[in-house]
Amino acid sequence: MNLKKTLIAAMGAAVLAAPLVAAPVLSSTAEAAAEQFFPMIIYRTGAYAVGGIPLANGYGDYLKLLNARDGGINGVKIKFEECETQYSTKVGVECYEKLKGKGDVGPTVFNPNSTGITYAIIPKASVDKVPVHSMGYGRTAAGDGRVFPWAFTFPTSYWSQAAAFINYIGEREGGKNNLKGKKIAFIYHNSGYGKEPLPTFNKLAKKYGYDFKALAVDHPGQEQKAAWLQVRRYKPDYVFLTGWGVMNQVAIKEAAAIRFPMDHFIGNWWSGAEPDVLPAGKTAIGYIAATFNQPGAGTQAHADIVKHVYGGDAAAAKKGQIGQVLYNRGIINAIYDTEAVRTAMGKYGNKAMSGEQVRWGLENLNLTEARLGELGVKGFMGPISVSCKDHEGGGKVMFQQWSGTEWKIVKGWTDTMQDVIRPMIEEAAAAYAKENKITPRAC
Repeated sequence: MNLKKTLIAAMGAAVLAAPLVAAPVLSSTAEAAAEQFFPMIIYRTGAYAVGGIPLANGYGDYLKLLNARDGGINGVKIKFEECETQYSTKVGVECYEKLKGKGDVGPTVFNPNSTGITYAIIPKASVDKVPVHSMGYGRTAAGDGRVFPWAFTFPTSYWSQAAAFINYIGEREGGKNNLKGKKIAFIYHNSGYGKEPLPTFNKLAKKYGYDFKALAVDHPGQEQKAAWLQVRRYKPDYVFLTGWGVMNQVAIKEAAAIRFPMDHFIGNWWSGAEPDVLPAGKTAIGYIAATFNQPGAGTQAHADIVKHVYGGDAAAAKKGQIGQVLYNRGIINAIYDTEAVRTAMGKYGNKAMSGEQVRWGLENLNLTEARLGELGVKGFMGPISVSCKDHEGGGKVMFQQWSGTEWKIVKGWTDTMQDVIRPMIEEAAAAYAKENKITPRAC
């Protein structure tokens, strides 16, 4: 054997004798990158499904749009999972517990889609370090970020909405001073949700001298004849409705049955969608409701959803309820949450954001008119700016009226009396802090 063959043989023996080491596995960037996980607490079944379905569709479709059109948020893919609650607070808490441990870096933000669930998970979220965004519902006091750093209510709250209602009817009466002696009936879902506006109505009744009667309707709201018999006897000048699901359509039918003028019957923003008025037919014409978004599907974002999510199938998109009031609200909710993630990425880098990082993004969210234009939704929703102290964002409210075939805005952004409402929020937050031994943070 020559020297060359001897060396080769020795090398071969050394290789065979060495321990086996696995070769490194090279993952693609897509496989290695963490995804942004959005938990979705929803209700597609039960008494309130008529509201829950379009909300879930709009939110989910916008997330799908970002994945299909943009590859996610700044290149970070989005993953989401629905958890059905049937609008049950108990089941909603179970969904929270089920989803809070999921995601590559944990959940992004929880949208409870229920005031009851919101109340239940706010204390949990501060421990688990996951933000809660109750968009226009939930605990109004959470608008004070000094006491509730993990909870957000923007773009507005039930207290601000009630103040806008008083401002709106005051304008119709030639000034709020002319509300003195007027009668206002308040028909509300007999729950924490329904009771939320009461502090505002009672406070402003003392200020402006109107007479106020609150009438509760028990879950799910199908039996309202007793309440409307009292309305008939009371003969109010205006009726304000805080209902949800089947309760709304029943209320409109009952109002029509006693021939109450529809243009003096005004619902909150969860009582002013297509499923609320269509069952009542022509008798619903003239009915008014608060809102914080435009109706219809005329934006570039809607067109992009049809193209990228429904493959250009407009009929399928319509079946998904695109353009309806609550579908649009789902889109808005998703825009807020994904833009909060994008805001957080501006500080922490283009990667999946943790709940703590998203909380910072929510608290520093500044959606300008220019940015809304870039998103294809300018005029569809109002600009919003959130801060450490203000988690409500100023409380913007509009009013829309049902024509018989569509909703039309009849009153643009309406003053929400923040000089009255903000001190109420801070007082309620301070009481919560004292009761729960919370030291408010400095902002």
